[in-house]
Amino acid sequence: MTAKEIIAYMESLQNEEQRRILMGFFKTGPGEYGEGDEFLGLKVPQTREIVKAITKNREPLTLDEVPELLMSKWHEVRLCGLLILVAKFEKLATKRLENDEKAIRGRDEILTMYLQYAEQANNWDLVDLSVHKILGHWLLLPTHLGITEPRIHGTTELTNAHKAYKIKVLDELAQSDNLWKQRMSMVCSWKTSQMGDPSWCLRYAEIHLHHPHDLMHKAVGWMLREMGKRCSMELLRDFLRQHAHEMPRTMLRYAIEKMPEQERQYWMTAKEKSAVGCI
Repeated sequence: MTAKEIIAYMESLQNEEQRRILMGFFKTGPGEYGEGDEFLGLKVPQTREIVKAITKNREPLTLDEVPELLMSKWHEVRLCGLLILVAKFEKLATKRLENDEKAIRGRDEILTMYLQYAEQANNWDLVDLSVHKILGHWLLLPTHLGITEPRIHGTTELTNAHKAYKIKVLDELAQSDNLWKQRMSMVCSWKTSQMGDPSWCLRYAEIHLHHPHDLMHKAVGWMLREMGKRCSMELLRDFLRQHAHEMPRTMLRYAIEKMPEQERQYWMTAKEKSAVGCI
């Protein structure tokens, strides 16, 4: 099985009516955030079925074939490549393999490829369907990346060095001038919050608090909401006490979406009063 064969098969499924719908939905017109992106007209479940068949094949696609998918002009083919990376990563990230040396090297290789081709995940669905399952999960797992001589460090030193390197990776994404890399740095915290670690969400929510783009307002609010649900509503409320007055309205609405109506009204009123200088 090769990348060329996969692309040819996906092209054979092209659906013109669905293609037009998707190009409108994902804002591919001039000046829009998805400008110039090209679609075949495949729905996500179709792409997932293709990925499932590929990864369960007796001779699954090798990792060195994936870049050809990631570099495709077709949105759905790039999604296919990203989901193959997700499937390969998840196979190496089971509880049994967390500390397995071969699995660690394999995960690091997949993560490195994912970051190398990050700009190819050039729409919100491509980011949101992959980043938490690769980058977000990697944040919680052992890695050899960023450590030149791991054997001479003590356990605490090694852990601190790993954490510092992981922060560096996310900071580089967050500080990029690429919207999709910035979104990656935020949405990857979906996984860390699911696993009970709120620190990544809180750090990058603060960094992106004044981001100008609506897609980042939604991402930050969404991740804060997930952090509150998965980790601690009190941590979410602490964040709101510090920042609700300066959060863009959309970000705040997303963050408080699952709160009781009365509490949602409280936070929105607090923001509105702040906006007119009443508090």
